[in-house]
Amino acid sequence: MINKLNDMEIFRPMLAIFLLLSIRCPMVLADELPNIVVIFADDLGYGDLGFTGSKEILTPNIDALANNGVIFKNGYVSHPYCGPSRAGLLTGRHQARFGMEVNAAHSPDDPYMGLPLEEKTFASRLQPLGYKTAVIGKWHVGSHPKFHPNNRGFDYFYGFLPGGHNYFPESIRVSSDPYDAPMVRNGKPAQLQEYLTTALSRDAAKFVTETKGPFMLYLAYNAPHQPLEATKKDLAKYTHIKDKNRRIYAAMIDSMDQGVGRVVEALKQSNKFDNTLIFFLSDNGGVYPEYWMPNSMWASNFPFRRGKVSLTEGGVHVPFIAHWPQGFGKAGEIDGLVSSLDIAATALGVAGADTSDANLDGVDLTPYVTREKSGSPHAALFWRLEEADHIWAVRTPQYKYLHQTLPGVGKSFFDMQADPYEANNLYGQEPELQAQLATLWNQWNSHNKQNVLLQAEPYKKQRAKFYEDWYQQLLQKAQEHKPYVVE
Repeated sequence: MINKLNDMEIFRPMLAIFLLLSIRCPMVLADELPNIVVIFADDLGYGDLGFTGSKEILTPNIDALANNGVIFKNGYVSHPYCGPSRAGLLTGRHQARFGMEVNAAHSPDDPYMGLPLEEKTFASRLQPLGYKTAVIGKWHVGSHPKFHPNNRGFDYFYGFLPGGHNYFPESIRVSSDPYDAPMVRNGKPAQLQEYLTTALSRDAAKFVTETKGPFMLYLAYNAPHQPLEATKKDLAKYTHIKDKNRRIYAAMIDSMDQGVGRVVEALKQSNKFDNTLIFFLSDNGGVYPEYWMPNSMWASNFPFRRGKVSLTEGGVHVPFIAHWPQGFGKAGEIDGLVSSLDIAATALGVAGADTSDANLDGVDLTPYVTREKSGSPHAALFWRLEEADHIWAVRTPQYKYLHQTLPGVGKSFFDMQADPYEANNLYGQEPELQAQLATLWNQWNSHNKQNVLLQAEPYKKQRAKFYEDWYQQLLQKAQEHKPYVVE
């Protein structure tokens, strides 16, 4: 007679195997996934934070994240101005890969002026893992409904679609100026009832407090982008700054820092702070008095040259930090090359997302922060501007080679180890090294797509011409029409 085994005897070997596998390959439960917060400042000067050396502007909350987290000493963005930099950040792919290298015009009727639909945001890749995703603040990658954040991977949106916005409720009016466009909450008009930076910060704190389960928040401040507008309370702290524009700019940064503190406090009060990965950086360097904006002198990119729009360090080398007590700890400084494109790769990496089909240009920074890997996360970083051919730059850990038709720039070659502030142009003195960097750039660019869209200003001129030409055609047709006679 065959002896029957009881259920426990049948399943005991299977249970042992399962326990062994769970030890070697532990599953990450939803409530163990880290929250992710990406805080993006707008036109912030490198030298205008405490941890980067400012003695004029108070930023204790941002400084605390830097000093208790990791500071990327060679942190870069993929473009020296707003729109393209955001397109790269959101996708984790260099915007030259898909030909969006312009500041998208605010054109709600244009189904082409925006982030191409075939490009997925990293928020959309987090949603299937159980993440609640949100963007609060500036969008600037398309205003047609199909480009709206809620259609691009974000469950929640509070902010504005164009490239900038007025800060005070009383300064908003009905007009065609994009900065007067209404605030939006999930596709519906939303009122602005207080200073813009405060409103965004308050909404962000509410989101992190109320959200159950893992979340990803992209907090895209307008500050300290123009228009230069600050509260009287914040201005009162900076009477020691004599220049009026810089005084207002300083107060705007102060308000943003208060907002960061508000979000951090919300994370702490809801017991989410330790397992939240926070990134903070700027979309590009602070403004610089180039010939087309000669009075823009309120930001400091010290110790770097020039600023926004430039491929010199002042335009693309930005304050860049990460903070994650449970995952990174107090990691200190990382000297290797780090890109804003790495934020998507790192977020998806710590969440355990499948990125096999993503073709990311960024890398997961986690092993470099935890010192499992040494060296530079990137062997080289690359830039390209759409305004004309032959505006480019390539940076390796040792050298930088660039060309841009700005005063004192032109073709430049720098030893970044000996000369990190680009004071000594070695162009022509190291032809073999220049050729090597040129080859790297050409190889990278061979996989790119030609820019497709017009910049916002020429786009608006072309649009105005279209309406004018159309009207003149209709006017002529009306004038040529013979009056009809009724009987």
